[in-house]
Amino acid sequence: MTDQPSRPRKPRADAIRNRERVLEAAKAVFSRGGTEAGLEGVARQAGVGIGTLYRHFPTREALYEALYRREVEQLAELARQLSAELPPLAGLRRWIEALVEFVGTKKGMAAALALAAHKPPELMAYTSARLYEAIGTLLRPAAEAGEIRRDIGAEDLLRTVIGLCYLHEGPGWQAQVMRLVDVFLDGMRVQPGHPPAPPRG
Repeated sequence: MTDQPSRPRKPRADAIRNRERVLEAAKAVFSRGGTEAGLEGVARQAGVGIGTLYRHFPTREALYEALYRREVEQLAELARQLSAELPPLAGLRRWIEALVEFVGTKKGMAAALALAAHKPPELMAYTSARLYEAIGTLLRPAAEAGEIRRDIGAEDLLRTVIGLCYLHEGPGWQAQVMRLVDVFLDGMRVQPGHPPAPPRG
């Protein structure tokens, strides 16, 4: 009788749930920052033992990267949804709100885990590509409809928003950022009587 190669076991449903609970808890804990922004705080928030957390994420870096990738994928999926459900500018603003929330989580991770200077280059390349693609999904329809300037690209917008996020600290910083984002988006609008600028490049 020929031996059949063993197939890798699928993760159990409870293991998948625990992993998602840990990631959700990590997002909440890292967003708050402060003294609770450690792995023990994440385990408490998720309602699991620290051993369960380490089984899924054996190092702080592994948890950081998994959460980072998950948030980026959610932003990419949100861009696709908003492009189908909302007018271009409304969808773009809603997506930027989600981006600001993502940066809030990222800022908490950097402060709590001291990993800001140690992100793998491939992770940063992956993040940039996915975020540029997501922004383009919302920028292109607005530009093609003549609603916004065509000389503002995805990289311009991403750098502007992230730069604003890191310039603001303290309670209510996200609301301050969105107020300035609204000013920026208003400046991107094509004004009546002024032809839109030509596309860059």
